[in-house]
Amino acid sequence: MSRNKNRNGEPGGIAAAGISRRRLIGSAGAAGATGLVLGAAGGAGGYAATSDDVPAPLTAIGSTEAMFHGKHQPGITTPLQARGHLIAFDLAPGAGRKEAAALMRRWSAVAQPLMAGKPAGGGGHDTGVALDAGPSSLTVTFGFGRTFFERTGLVARRPVALDPLPPFSSDHLDAKRSDGDLWVQIGADDALVAFHALRALQKEAGATARVRWQMNGFNRTPGATARPMTARNLMGQIDGTGNPKPEESDFDQRIFVPSADARGTSDASDGSAPSPSSASAHAWMAGGSYAVVRRIRMLLDDWEKLTVDRQERVIGRRKADGAPLSGGSETTGMDLEKAGRDGRLLIPDNAHARISSPEKNGGAAMLRRPFSYHDGISADGTPDAGLLFVCWQADPFRGFVPVQRKLDRGDALSPFIRHEASGVFAVPGGTAPGEYVGQRLLEG
Repeated sequence: MSRNKNRNGEPGGIAAAGISRRRLIGSAGAAGATGLVLGAAGGAGGYAATSDDVPAPLTAIGSTEAMFHGKHQPGITTPLQARGHLIAFDLAPGAGRKEAAALMRRWSAVAQPLMAGKPAGGGGHDTGVALDAGPSSLTVTFGFGRTFFERTGLVARRPVALDPLPPFSSDHLDAKRSDGDLWVQIGADDALVAFHALRALQKEAGATARVRWQMNGFNRTPGATARPMTARNLMGQIDGTGNPKPEESDFDQRIFVPSADARGTSDASDGSAPSPSSASAHAWMAGGSYAVVRRIRMLLDDWEKLTVDRQERVIGRRKADGAPLSGGSETTGMDLEKAGRDGRLLIPDNAHARISSPEKNGGAAMLRRPFSYHDGISADGTPDAGLLFVCWQADPFRGFVPVQRKLDRGDALSPFIRHEASGVFAVPGGTAPGEYVGQRLLEG
């Protein structure tokens, strides 16, 4: 949920002066990929018009505010922002449950005012970087890695959904840039606002936690196109069409852990319902979700040597408008059995969109919400660029893993990407006023 206000709580932007504009509201269904589970899933959340087709003035972007409190943490169904930071921390030697609880309390106290466009609270750690800006759709999302539970003496409350992911053939993982005790996702539509939050949270960690790794990403800025549209990834493909959509009846079931049975945290290897004791141990995840995070490098020099026709057959969608090769528009469902005059399937057997589609994976789906990245150019001119892939699901072993296993066995896109870092994090549900993120785990 978001709202448009200026920093004094009054209606903001040009619209306040009587000029018509579109209110920016996120369409999470546009915020992912055409199924690029392996990482080519760039794209930004769409912005829907509530009144007319007049483009939203850029001055409205800064006044858009995401809510800190709620059933779920922000940054999951929030529309993709223009700038993002992913950062993992390890607890310092000697820091345990007590210190972790104090840190989460401090972090929550800092994140709440920042998301409202106010100076960072607590510790006097506001740097003044964002003094001239509004909230700019800032979101801060917190998660816990597998090792966090060992360091805090909470192994009995660690869900099996945090078990290590199986290895995949495209993995070239750097352990130093993978995993972590604590994970923070920051997103905003203004680069200074995003950096401001990153710096404030880093300083608030103090001696309790040390940075393990940090990555920076970006997406298309809202208002940069003549009309709201799904963005493109660094391969030039329109991505964001195939995400689950909030209006779908099973959206919450696929993405969030329900309160009734802590689904996705079962101790049973067959995925059956957890025992009453197990459900109680994992009740702190109710309303939460699991984030799979992968740094996926796109081998752009190799990709760009392909003709557009070949690129389209690798993906299974037209490059110009994102429509499936079986015909229609971007939102037309794929006809996986349709053949051309030559008898060949229009969407090839190994096309990425086909292999990753829910129809080919027993309905397995996840909410892909990535950022693109570019970390420079090597001496030989090769760009270090690709996707900071983040996907959300109620259980990664029912969402990410089965789809990635299938992609691993024959995806036409695999030769053009390389997974270089990985992590899985338990992201608890949202908080009520007066609570801090993770309180039900750390004080339960």
